[in-house]
Amino acid sequence: MAPPSPQPAPHPVLVVGAGPVGLAAALALRHHRIPVTVIEADPADRRRPGSRALFVHRDTLALLATISPGLDQTLIDHGVIWPTRRTVYRDRDVFTRTYPAKPAAGGLPPFTSLRQVETEKHLLRACHAAGVRFLWDSPVTGTEPGPEGVRVFTADGTVHHARFVIAADGARSAVRHALGIPMSGTRSKAFHVVVDVAEDPTDPLPLERVFTYEHPALDGRSVMRVPFAGGFQLDLQCKDGDDPEQWATEEAARAWVARVVPPAYAERLLWVSRYHFLQVVADSFTDPAHRVMLVGEASHLFPPFGARGMNSGIADSVAAAEAVAQALAGGEHTAAVGAFAHARREAALFNSRAAGTALAHLRPRHRRTRLLQQFSARMAPLVPAWGEWLERAPYGPRTAPATAVHGRY
Repeated sequence: MAPPSPQPAPHPVLVVGAGPVGLAAALALRHHRIPVTVIEADPADRRRPGSRALFVHRDTLALLATISPGLDQTLIDHGVIWPTRRTVYRDRDVFTRTYPAKPAAGGLPPFTSLRQVETEKHLLRACHAAGVRFLWDSPVTGTEPGPEGVRVFTADGTVHHARFVIAADGARSAVRHALGIPMSGTRSKAFHVVVDVAEDPTDPLPLERVFTYEHPALDGRSVMRVPFAGGFQLDLQCKDGDDPEQWATEEAARAWVARVVPPAYAERLLWVSRYHFLQVVADSFTDPAHRVMLVGEASHLFPPFGARGMNSGIADSVAAAEAVAQALAGGEHTAAVGAFAHARREAALFNSRAAGTALAHLRPRHRRTRLLQQFSARMAPLVPAWGEWLERAPYGPRTAPATAVHGRY
């Protein structure tokens, strides 16, 4: 009888998914000097349209500076930091605040704003420089964790063996589905429309973020304008019962964009999309054997109020890499992975609740909430705190208990 074929040496860790969260996980692992391979379903020359996540928060910049020195400054240099926040109620300014255009010497700005495709480009370049290996065009079809490690199956029939897996494969995570881990929470039929618009250098708009409650030109729908490097994003809150064909197609978007910004910008659309309100969190961030860790949208989905998605996902990744490093250094892997799963799920639950608070403000179900908003708008010129409440409420609470969060979100 022929001897059994030897099993291939396992990877220390595999990362599934090459979006910003997966790339951050790979960089964090390399920071710990751990060899890492990233498995991605798309080809290397993929094109991902749209701004998607815009903001890289200060805490995220600090995390990136730790795992890839200089990457924080690269993102700052290629993004924009708008100094002014403004809130309007119908046609009345209720809040304006301008901050220093540059942080204090040696400090980080509160954020940098650039399209996700640009953020990914810089993360990918840093990964190549750090020696990360990539397997492109390799959809994952199955995952089998066990006491000693994980088998990962890809569409070409290859079986990959790893001691640990970090799953950053997005909202439709093949890894999460293979593990049978459900996501719990609420799903709404309400939708927003997101439009990216290229900057017109002959008629640039002020470098400010503007949130308008019940825009008079949009029949009372609220809209936000957010600058990013090379343009801006418009985020339109549609009403219950709105027809997406009347608001979310490119032709429809051109019509309402021309009512919000100078009409010439309606011909400068880069991307039109829509999203629904999802507040769902995975029931567990790891498998029973504590060999797989779910991060980013594989483990939680929030409405984008407060830019919680990518920023919390990168914090997930850094925490997951720390757990792997502890386990590979001889620690008890169930303790390290269990601590990761508990802490990051607590952070996700906080973010989900915060997004729900913001949603209740943006889409008030009780007349008293709308009356309070109207009262606040009238009082803002006399009592600035009312205007500041209108400014902050659409984003939900900003700070979670320190025990629940690695990084701000």
